[in-house]
Amino acid sequence: MQRRAFLRAGTVGLAGLALTVPAPLRADAAPHPIAWQARRRTEQPDGTWKIIEETASWAPRQTAVIICDMWDLHHCKNATDRVAELAPHLNRFVVEARSRGAFIIHAPSSCLTPYEHLPARRRAQEAPKAPNLPPEISSWCHRIPAEENGTYPIDQSDGGCDTPEPAQTEWSNWLKAQGRNPNAPWLRQIDVIEIRDEDAISDSGVEIWNLLEHRQLPNVLLVGVHTNMCVLGRPFGLRRMVENGRPTMLVRDLTDTMYNPKSWPHVDHFTGTDLIVEHIEKYVCPTTTSASLLGGQPFRFRDDRRPRPT
Repeated sequence: MQRRAFLRAGTVGLAGLALTVPAPLRADAAPHPIAWQARRRTEQPDGTWKIIEETASWAPRQTAVIICDMWDLHHCKNATDRVAELAPHLNRFVVEARSRGAFIIHAPSSCLTPYEHLPARRRAQEAPKAPNLPPEISSWCHRIPAEENGTYPIDQSDGGCDTPEPAQTEWSNWLKAQGRNPNAPWLRQIDVIEIRDEDAISDSGVEIWNLLEHRQLPNVLLVGVHTNMCVLGRPFGLRRMVENGRPTMLVRDLTDTMYNPKSWPHVDHFTGTDLIVEHIEKYVCPTTTSASLLGGQPFRFRDDRRPRPT
């Protein structure tokens, strides 16, 4: 999608919107676009990259927030702890976005059984089949053509768990004692993130695409984990949305990576996340932060003690 079209998307009128969102909306907020501070990177003739900051004005009622894999537990102890730390701020973001009229899609992959009885789950299942359903929307996407122009910035071949021993072995043993599979212990989305009846729940690229089309939601914001794996690659992830023409942004402070500093390029965990964000801004889509919606400072993990950018 061309840059100018990306910036304009979501600013057109709401005439013809098939369904209205039954959530209570803030009376002063629903008609007004949200000014997202979008960041991307463009390559210069000398081979360097320039950071471009622009404002993407998106109508909330034409915007979906997809929450990727914010599971209750993870096989990696440090990853579990960071999800628990991130969840309250992410929920604040979701509550505010919903109150402005955005549509919330909870996507806890492989964890739909606890939600089968909920209206939010049935809403995803019952969305009419989109006439423009992309042929590969049900499958993972490991790379889009634009990424062929760059070098993937981290080595995640070890799975990315950064929990040191013996803490990781203790965590695996604890999971077994709870009756959980230590390699895949997730059973549901973390409860801190509120699910409302007017939301949707799905881990299907087909169902989510159907929802976006049926509700006339061109704009997509991705939040959740893990940036370098599920957020990028799931059937509803950044790559699939972008390659099929949807204006899409990663909310870069509401995410985390699976990266182990023992692996190349041997930087700290949070710098590893920044390298993935930089890769996304170069080759996939722009990013923004929760501050565009909530004000104040973007979320920051407490163990990230690096100086804040000036």
